[in-house]
Amino acid sequence: MDLLLDVNIIIDICQPRPEFAPLALKAIAKCHAEGGRMWIYTGSVQTLEYSLARGLIAQAASEGCKLPLSAAQLRSRLLLREFSRDKHWLASLAREGDVFESDDPEDEQLIRALDRFGFEKIRLLTRDALLREKCSVAISPEIYLSMNTGKKAVDFIDLKIQQDAIRPGLEAGLHRVLHHGQYIMGPEVKELEQKLASFAGANHCISCSSGTDALLIALMALDIGPGDEVITVPYTWISTAEVIALLNAKPVFVDIQPDTFNMDPELIEAVITSHTKAIMPISIYGQCANMTRINAIAEKHNIPIIEDGAQSFGATHHSKKSCGLSAIGCTSFFPSKPLGCYGDGGAVFTNDDSLAEKMRQIRVHGQKVKHQHPLVGINGRLDTMQAAILLEKLEIFPEECRLRWGVGQRYNKLFSGIPGIQVPVIAEGNDSVYAQYTILTEDREMVSNALKVKDIPSVAYYAVPLHLQGAFAGLCHKAGDFPVSEQVAAQCLSLPMYPYLSAEDQKRIASTLKNY
Repeated sequence: MDLLLDVNIIIDICQPRPEFAPLALKAIAKCHAEGGRMWIYTGSVQTLEYSLARGLIAQAASEGCKLPLSAAQLRSRLLLREFSRDKHWLASLAREGDVFESDDPEDEQLIRALDRFGFEKIRLLTRDALLREKCSVAISPEIYLSMNTGKKAVDFIDLKIQQDAIRPGLEAGLHRVLHHGQYIMGPEVKELEQKLASFAGANHCISCSSGTDALLIALMALDIGPGDEVITVPYTWISTAEVIALLNAKPVFVDIQPDTFNMDPELIEAVITSHTKAIMPISIYGQCANMTRINAIAEKHNIPIIEDGAQSFGATHHSKKSCGLSAIGCTSFFPSKPLGCYGDGGAVFTNDDSLAEKMRQIRVHGQKVKHQHPLVGINGRLDTMQAAILLEKLEIFPEECRLRWGVGQRYNKLFSGIPGIQVPVIAEGNDSVYAQYTILTEDREMVSNALKVKDIPSVAYYAVPLHLQGAFAGLCHKAGDFPVSEQVAAQCLSLPMYPYLSAEDQKRIASTLKNY
């Protein structure tokens, strides 16, 4: 549970006021120990400085000293800067300024600011009895200390920690977009594309509206259509094969490797026909497929490769970045992805100038210049708001990739020796961004339930492989056709995974598995 700190609580601690400070400090310590965040409202800054300076002057006078106003103001700023160092600033919004019809505009600002949070997520910590009467989530330090909020559950993916670290930049970027008003294809989109291309080591990046549309645009750029075949795997999210079917082409499945869960290159050549127009390997769970071997096969048969790197953006294969490993690379910026926005988004990468130009046209209804459409395309643009968010996130992305690797390696060490658990295998020459940390266990349901009892979430991704989904019944596959995919689908279990997952929470997860 988070706390929004009222002015009187902050001054109690900064001045300090001996009759109030101990309880306020205990409340803050409790919030910190339970994993809550503490907020200071930016609209309170002037009141804080003014009230604290006056309080310091009055305190000095009671002790027989005279404190000049300028010295008191300097002292108050230093105290407030130190106090706020590990707190979060809650921005004041326009609707929180028009409060002068209220008997107490300052209190009304806080109440309106609290509307942004759910009732169960935050409390306003205050000594003001009148404010507590007006605001249902306002409580005193005494009441807060008496509350049994329980142990914090482990998050499957915690985006709050990341957002807290970059919130000032996020807010500034979003407000820039609001002010310049170029909501579609604004300047942030071009800037993002340039930075993403540089990051992936590709000549071109074409941002788009989702990872699914990235794959669709790539297939359309290769003129794939009715009667064509695209080789992919059945152990993946439906988008991979869905876009093939949308173009009336045929997904041709090959099985996966039992250790990396990625496409088995040794099975590809057996399904290549005169109708094969592309190979689409999936870089699943954060590591690249064996693109070196797949590229060699593709080159031998003159077939282009589209890497579905929705989960592996940021990972490397023999020191080259995912999405810069083949003719076309595609990724997703869905919020839970290693690099995610706050909505849908995606990107396509290529070194081929003509393909890049064609994909840019397809992204905007096949338009080359305004009102001229030499190609059939889609409405696949990334909006400027999401580009602004991704620009800020990209600044910390290399460090987050490093942290993800560390979390994955710590899991591997903690799980070593636990019978019945197969940990992810990272192939030679690869690293992983661990989009998910996925184990295999024959007792998946019971293991998942054991974790759930301890407030630890888990997810069985792709529990029904694509060849057994009704959407692809026309391909006439049956159980047993792709045994490795079916085994992995039946045994996979993804555990909490994000860059800032604490060692303590990982030990808690490992202990639960060991006890089970």
